[in-house]
Amino acid sequence: MRTSSQRQASEKTAGAGTSGRGSQRGLITTVGIAVLLIAAIALANRGWNSGGSAAAAADDPLAPEIPHSRQGAQSTAVKFAGRLGSESMFNTADRHGVVQAIADPDERDALQTAFDGSYTVAFNERIGLDEEGKAPAGATFVNRTMPVGTVLKRYSTAEATVDVWCSGLFGITGRNVTQIPVTTSWFTMTMTLRWTDDGWKMTESTQEDGPEPTSSAAEFGQAPQL
Repeated sequence: MRTSSQRQASEKTAGAGTSGRGSQRGLITTVGIAVLLIAAIALANRGWNSGGSAAAAADDPLAPEIPHSRQGAQSTAVKFAGRLGSESMFNTADRHGVVQAIADPDERDALQTAFDGSYTVAFNERIGLDEEGKAPAGATFVNRTMPVGTVLKRYSTAEATVDVWCSGLFGITGRNVTQIPVTTSWFTMTMTLRWTDDGWKMTESTQEDGPEPTSSAAEFGQAPQL
């Protein structure tokens, strides 16, 4: 099992300096807007299914139960991608809670061991977090995964394999930050899900970089004067 792209990227940038808190906040906002615009174009060009409706169904507490269907499997994969790519993975208790919630019971121990081997106290220290995954005083740890599309690679009533294309933000922003600046990345999470008495649960998750859309695909004209 490979770790998150945000985590891999941090190993390349550990020790890099950052700008002030105000400029970092501006960076996060700017990158977030760019991610949405570029992703919309890339989805249309590459034939991915939009992850928006799947994500909304997975996260809305008033939405009906995620169904035993193709759409249900994709909705579940989108939800799980967001949880696996969050700050919770850097805190032992929170990470175990994520695994308990999303893992197939037969694979739960193996998945937890694999994740524990990747998200260690030593790695937290390397990127400037304490052993509980918290940033220093005056700083904010950012680890966001934004699913933008899905591909259902294989489906049966018992098992499904789903690719979830994601954009991520990773880093620490704030005053006196010397480790990891906030950066963006693109990656694809491939999940195998099994249908259980408690709905779709994950049995395996792998990840690879890309595909990364190019900003040259977008050409925007000036807005008309109102």
